[in-house]
Amino acid sequence: MRDNRPALGVGIVGYAFMGRVHSQAWRSVDAFFDLPVRPAMAALSGRSADAADAAGRLGWAAVEHDWKQLIRRDDVQIVDICTPGDTHAEIAIAALQAGKHVLCEKPLANTVAEAEAMAAAARDASARGVRSMVAFNYRRVPAIALARRLVAEGRLGTIRHVRAQYLQDWITDPEFPLVWRLRKDRAGSGALGDIGAHIIDSVSFITGENLAGVSAITETFVKERPLAQASAGLSGDGRSGSTGQVTVDDAALFIGRLEGGALASFEATRFATGRKNALRIEVNGSRGSLAFDFESMNELWFHDETLPAAEAGFRRILVTEGDHPYMDAWWPPGHGLGYEHTFTHEVKDFLEAIVADTDPTPSFDDGLRVQRVLAAVEHSAAHDSRYVPVEEV
Repeated sequence: MRDNRPALGVGIVGYAFMGRVHSQAWRSVDAFFDLPVRPAMAALSGRSADAADAAGRLGWAAVEHDWKQLIRRDDVQIVDICTPGDTHAEIAIAALQAGKHVLCEKPLANTVAEAEAMAAAARDASARGVRSMVAFNYRRVPAIALARRLVAEGRLGTIRHVRAQYLQDWITDPEFPLVWRLRKDRAGSGALGDIGAHIIDSVSFITGENLAGVSAITETFVKERPLAQASAGLSGDGRSGSTGQVTVDDAALFIGRLEGGALASFEATRFATGRKNALRIEVNGSRGSLAFDFESMNELWFHDETLPAAEAGFRRILVTEGDHPYMDAWWPPGHGLGYEHTFTHEVKDFLEAIVADTDPTPSFDDGLRVQRVLAAVEHSAAHDSRYVPVEEV
């Protein structure tokens, strides 16, 4: 019977935005997918006093106020890291060395050196049957997975152009406070690492090719912001009245060349007024093209260049059919999915890889490659946009 399946205990570190999203995925995955193992939400780790309340609300059986204690628990076999980037390396390496499978939010780390150490630890752990994966959830959007299938089947022919954008506007107000994502010591970089990492990985996934080199510019439009503090002395709007320096980029633009020779352009910004979460990718090939926008996430636009001119043109594919990626577990055709489902697909794939004793993707080595691109972009922007081969980083 299904209830006789073995259990894999999960422990999560962090319970803010990403922690809540991942918790939703762990709660729902077993209800929709026929898994060979039963995920058990064993414990949540958080330093704040309200961690216990969060654990109960999000469905975790226990709470730990120190992630090191979480890793020591016998009922935890998987560690899910949902903390800011400055903590990823320490937690992930310790968990892998303790024999725990690790799912880590993106970007993998704050620096290439940290990512290299994490990838080395993952390779060592893999030899012992311990698996790891980076949480690039947009790979699990059914339309993006379908785009990958079309490219892999040769429907686009030789890839010639790629255009990728990730556009948001949540910090356009200069009075928005100096949160951790705007501090380099916590986040590593700004729009570049937070959302630019997603389009770097998504392009690599769809095309099957990595970026060979980049030429870049970055900009910080609002260089100081109000400090938000939880202590006394706040102004009426909840801010302290003093300001702090923004130490990350607000926007990044870069061009590059894929390993196969295709030309690529990338834009990541938090200042695209009116754009909330517009992850857009267009790929042009010798036999066809495809286009995707996450703000219409259940749609993929496809052009077949081999058709007669009288029939040619982009056509809309509503990606909700049972034979589309992941869709057979969900609703009838025409009933779309949402952002949270991508994380459910993510943990489903991770669990299946653990049971199959195979390394899931994207791996920590994939995360390291993205980290090298981020570093190449920053290096190019700091040196008059000169072309920087990624292999030099």
